[in-house]
This record gives sequence, C-alpha cells and structure tokens, in this order.
Amino acid sequence: MSEPKPPTPTPGDTYKGWLFKWTNYIKGYQRRWFVLSNGLLSYYRSQAEMGHTCRGTINLATANIAVEDSCNFVISNGGAQTYHLKASSEVERQRWITALELAKAKAVHMQAESDDSGDECPAAPPSSGQGGGCRNLEIQSTLRTLGSKVEDLNTCNDLIVKHGSALQRSLSELEALRVSGDVGDKMKQVTERATLFRITSNAMINACRDFLSLAQSHSKRWQKALHSERDQRIRLEETLEQLAKQHNHLERAFRGATVLPSSFSNPALGNKGGVPGKGDASDEDDDNEFFDAMEDPAEFITVPADPKYHRRSGSNASGFSCETGMDDQSVNFDELSLASNPESPQTLELEPVRQRRTRIPDKPNYYLNLWSIMKNCIGKELSKIPMPVNFNEPLSMLQRLSEDLEYYELLDKAAKCQSSLEQMCYVAAFTVSSYSTTVHRTGKPFNPLLGETFELDRLKDCGYRSLCEQVSHHPPAAAHHALSEKGWTLRQEITLASKFRGKYLSIMPLGSIQCLFDKSENHYSWKKVTTTVHNIIVGKLWIDQSGEIDVVNHKTGDRCHLKFAPYSYFSRDVPRKVTGVVTDKDGKAHYVLSGTWDEKMEFSRIMQSSKGENGTEGKQRTVYQTLKAKEIWKKNPLPEGAENMYFFSSLALTLNESEEGVAPTDSRRRPDQRMMEDGRWDEANAEKQKLEEKQRIVRREREREAVKAASTPEEAVTEDSINDSPLKTDGVETGTEASEVSDETPYGPSHVPFQSAHPDNYQAMWFDKFDDPASGETLHVYKGGYWEAKEQGSWDMCPEIF
Repeated sequence: MSEPKPPTPTPGDTYKGWLFKWTNYIKGYQRRWFVLSNGLLSYYRSQAEMGHTCRGTINLATANIAVEDSCNFVISNGGAQTYHLKASSEVERQRWITALELAKAKAVHMQAESDDSGDECPAAPPSSGQGGGCRNLEIQSTLRTLGSKVEDLNTCNDLIVKHGSALQRSLSELEALRVSGDVGDKMKQVTERATLFRITSNAMINACRDFLSLAQSHSKRWQKALHSERDQRIRLEETLEQLAKQHNHLERAFRGATVLPSSFSNPALGNKGGVPGKGDASDEDDDNEFFDAMEDPAEFITVPADPKYHRRSGSNASGFSCETGMDDQSVNFDELSLASNPESPQTLELEPVRQRRTRIPDKPNYYLNLWSIMKNCIGKELSKIPMPVNFNEPLSMLQRLSEDLEYYELLDKAAKCQSSLEQMCYVAAFTVSSYSTTVHRTGKPFNPLLGETFELDRLKDCGYRSLCEQVSHHPPAAAHHALSEKGWTLRQEITLASKFRGKYLSIMPLGSIQCLFDKSENHYSWKKVTTTVHNIIVGKLWIDQSGEIDVVNHKTGDRCHLKFAPYSYFSRDVPRKVTGVVTDKDGKAHYVLSGTWDEKMEFSRIMQSSKGENGTEGKQRTVYQTLKAKEIWKKNPLPEGAENMYFFSSLALTLNESEEGVAPTDSRRRPDQRMMEDGRWDEANAEKQKLEEKQRIVRREREREAVKAASTPEEAVTEDSINDSPLKTDGVETGTEASEVSDETPYGPSHVPFQSAHPDNYQAMWFDKFDDPASGETLHVYKGGYWEAKEQGSWDMCPEIF
C-alpha cells in the first residue's frame, strides 16, 4: 500500500510521533512518545502511558522554539521548562517544527480572543473517548455554573472598588470639616457609604464561599472519576495481557497439533476459524503517519524515502508482511491437508500437547561476598575460579545454549522466504534475539561435565529437536545441533574464554554458529559478541553486549553486518542499541536493521543510498532512504514473579523439568543442579565437590591410559610420575569445577592452552569433528544415533558421569 508524504498539519490538528528527549548525562537521549494537541506539547514513555501517566507538558503559547542543527531543536517557556529534542532526520525535524509553529500561533490567537471576550468563549468540546453524552453535558453544565460564579465575583469586586473609593472620599471630606460644627450631613453620608461597603463585602465573601465550595465538591467528584477511569484502564490492560498470553498459548497448541478433526479438513473453514499467524499482528499499521526516530549510527543515517518509491512499490511497501502472510496461510493449508490425509498414522484423535511447568522454587536469599572469592583470581580464566553454587543459576551451559531457540519462529519464517536477502534479515534478527534472555541473568550457569548432554525435544510443540553435548574438557567446549521440520538446521560449537579484570568480567565466545536451509540450500555462519558483567566489586551487577557480528551467506555472498554498541554513561545513543545493514555479494545495501538486543528489532527496505556529510570522526556517512520500518522481532514478556526465579523466561523454566526417557548423562539428572533448584544450596555445594573430584579421577585415569599407549616405556613412567606428583595433586585440589582443567594456565584470544605431551584422546559420544568446506572451519557435527537410542531405551554406551 502506498504511503504518501504526510501533509502539513493545519492548526488544531493532533500531531504524534516518536522523538528523542535529552534527560541527563547518565542516560543521554531517551525515546519518548510526543503528542501535540490544543497548543500543548505532552510526552510519555510509551503510547500505552497516554491513558494514565503524562511525563510532562509545555504550553506553546508562551514557549520559544529554536533550531540547533539538522536534527536537534529546543522548546523553552522562559526557563521553567526546557526540552532538548532530536528527530531521526532533517525532514522529520522540519515536520515537527512546522506543526509546533502552527500550534503556537493558534494558541497565542486563542489566548488573545479569550482575553478580549472574557468567559463567554465556548468551552472546547470534550474528547469522545472520555465518556458518554450525559457526562459531557454534566461537565458543560458545571463549567457554566462555575463561570457564572466567577462573573458574580467580578461584579462584587467592581462594587467593592466603587464603594470603597466613595467611602474614602467621604472620610477625607469629614476630616476637612471636623473643625466646623456642621458635620451632621457628612456623618450621615459616611455612615450610608460604610453600610454599602459592608454589604458589598459580605456579598463578596459569600460569593467566594459558594465558589470555593462548588469547586471543592466538583474537584472531589472529578478526582474520584479520574481514579476510577485509571483503575478501569489498568484492569483492561491486565485483561488484554492475559488474553494475549492465552492467544499465544492457543496459537502454539494449534501449531503443535499434528492431527486435527475431520471438521477441519476444509481449508476455507480452517482458515476462517483458525488463529491468525503471529507475524501478521506485528505487521498491522496504526494511524500514525510518522517514522520512528532513530539515533544515527556512526556509519550511516536513514531518512524517509521519497513518496515516488511508495507509489512505485505498491503493495510491496510493507516488506515481508505480504509474503510472510501468504506463506503462513499456505502453511496452514498444508497442515490441514496433511491432517485430513487418510494415510496419517492417527486420523481419529487429536494428540494432546504436554503442559509444561510455569514456576520453579523461589531463589533463597543467601548472602555471600563475591569479592572475597574473586579478589585472588584477578587475571585468571573464569572456568578456573572455584565458585560455590550461590553465584550460579540452576541451569547448565548446555541448557543456556538451547535457550538460543527461544525465538525459533524467526527461522521458521526465514525458511519460507523466497529471497535470500529477506531470509538474511530473519537470520540476523535471530542472532540478536539470542541475547534478549541475558539482560537480567547475572547468575553463572553450571559448567557441564565431560560427556554431559542435554536434549530439548519440542517436535510436537514447535517442530524441532535439539541436542547438546560437552565434547571437550580442555578447553571446555560444547556442541549443539537442532533440526526442524520446517526445513532448517542449526549447529554450533562454543568455547568460552573469559577474563576477570577486577571491576568487570569479560566473556568472549569462541567458535561459530551455522544455519542451513533445506529448500534454498543457503548456508549461514556467524560468531557471537563479547559479554561483559559489570560492578563485580560494588553495586548491582548488570550485563552488556558489545562487538560486531558478520552474518555471511556462503552460497550467495550476502552479508549482514551487525554492530552492538557498548553502553556508556556519556553516550546519547539508546542503551543496548543494535544496528545492521544487509548487503548483497556486490556490496549494495538492501535492508537496514535497528533496535535493541533486549527489546525488539525493526527492519526497513532501502530505496536509495547516497554519501552524506562527514561524521564526528571524519568518516563519510552513507545516507539511506528507506521505507517505513517494520517490526521483525519483539521480546516475549517474562513470566510473573520472574525476579524470584532467577529472571528465567518461559522456556528457561521448562529446561530443567524432569522428563522420562532422557539419557543418563542429561543435565536434568545432575544432582547438584537439582538440589540448587530445590533450594538446598549447602547440599548442592557438597555434591558439586564430589562430582568435581570424580571428574578429576576419571581424567587422570584417561591420561594414564594414553601414556600406556606411548611408544617408549620411559615416557610412560615419566608421565605417570607427573600425574601422581604432589604438584599435580595441588593443582587439581584447588576446588575447580568439574569441567575445568588441572593446570592454571589462562587461555583466551591471546593465550595458547597448555598442551600435555600426551593429549586427552576423548571421543565425543554423539558428535564428530567435521571440516566445513563452505566456512572453512572445523567443528563438531551431530553424527546421529541419539534419538534412535532414545526410542529403543538403550543407553548402555553412555558413561556414568553423575
């Protein structure tokens, strides 16, 4: 649908839109929703606040509007209120300036008319959304009554001034005639005028009392009505939130149902009664005509595209919404047709979807000084620091890797895209979404034991299966493989290199993530950014993500460059900001992505690009003319009471739920982790030490077997003496976690891990090393056999690690 340039607003129009408002040097510019109406400029934190909380209002009749630069402008009313505002582009800033100047002119004109005509000006008609006709009539009647009382007060005031002046003149004349004896007439005149003054004053006092009483009574009624409306609005918002959760649950249940009743065999009927796709709701446009204001990245800036592109693009202006919506409908039809297929194994009953837990025991409030543990470990690698479970969360690192699938729907939509560039946008949004669960998660996950696994079987619910395994002990590395019925495969091998620097902790994920699509045969790969945990010594812990990601399509050469801006107290950028540009193999930009890694991401199609002026660092920035931004991903709300449950998401709450039939090496069977979840932290610490010691014994035994296989007996004797020496024992008895190595050599991007003369020859159970020809990287790839072993219930090959 074409999107013409919004016309210049006429006086009295309501003008709305997002702007950035300067708050302070700590938070910088913050995104706010501004509303210009009836000569007043008000702002809110979000559109939802318009019904109950206004953060500030400035009257334009007495305000001064000044333009600072191409995007910034200032509104001030003489010192009491000053708004420093910023728009996304010069075009948007000019629209706001025009609207503000028109509104100011009308406000000044109305104020002058009000001064000339007194209180006879008609009251502004109330908004249709504030109540019914009876309430509006009552308010108008009350206003007329108050107006008449004000007129009475004015009349009494004029009479008091008149009679007071007359009384003063009489008193002066009486003072002049006091020397003579003819003062009788003057005394009578003074007495009459004093009586009139007293009567007028009493009338003034009574009128003031009536006005005050009437105003107080109606003020209480209006205040009560305001509180009632506010409470009702809050109840409606809570009801809508519950309905949205129920809608999401029904939607997932509908997708997870593999067999439907025969009444749904008609595609038209199924489409009529089915639940609309989740992606369709986010593509609905409101009546707002303005682009969201975005902070300009260092590399490029975006401006609205010329209206000719909207007219030319026609129905394609909505980006993915049309194609995705059509794909969703076709998929629904396919599912319905499959459900009605007589060859299906179960055609007469609807297979129920398992109800998973929504709560875990609340986190106990145990105090432990982190600095007392960490102060002796500055400069060491994180996995070599002996940590009690008090600083953990009851999930393993394998389960945290599986949380990357929280927003698997993005990959489902990507699998249906016809264009590789569109598919790239969804894959890039998926990479950003994996960080949304970390914003409040300051707890350290359990380091997996060597050979530990974790399965996430959501085939019936969501259409995918996932398996993780700890494939290496030194350095600790985990492999992950996920396969979806929707035609995509996700695989990754992650090794965490971390450094404690005293005030903060840096975690650098090493390894790559790959995503493959069956239909298009597109092969994507990318790496993760650095995670930093701040305020280790004092203050509240908080997490930031920073760095750059290059998502590469090895088949087509398409690339998406994502930049995670680090947080700074003095930056005017939006906190946790992420920007990105999707380019083809020739380097031509096609899409711009922007948003935050903890809230949502939006994309907009680029219609034209040009070189703009130099930025702050002297680099020439690219100016992209884009269509209106569309939301591609939004974070799911946390469950109720999440602050008492380690800030787990709905998916994270189910990861450690006990399940039958899983492998004996599954993280759900780890006893210390289970004890921590149940709140038995002292028992969990004791059990953790037992598992660590058992892991060390197994490792030393495996090293001895490798030594026995050496070529010369002398090497075997030498290595046995090294493994059994007191130095070796002291190294492993320092309380390191089970997945940690015995030596204390740090490793990371600039360090080389210690390599023994006879390296560990451990072979992973479900994964094999594979040299990927597309990306040129070596990683562990799932070799098969796990799900077959689960169906047969045969786990004899699994080691006993717990």
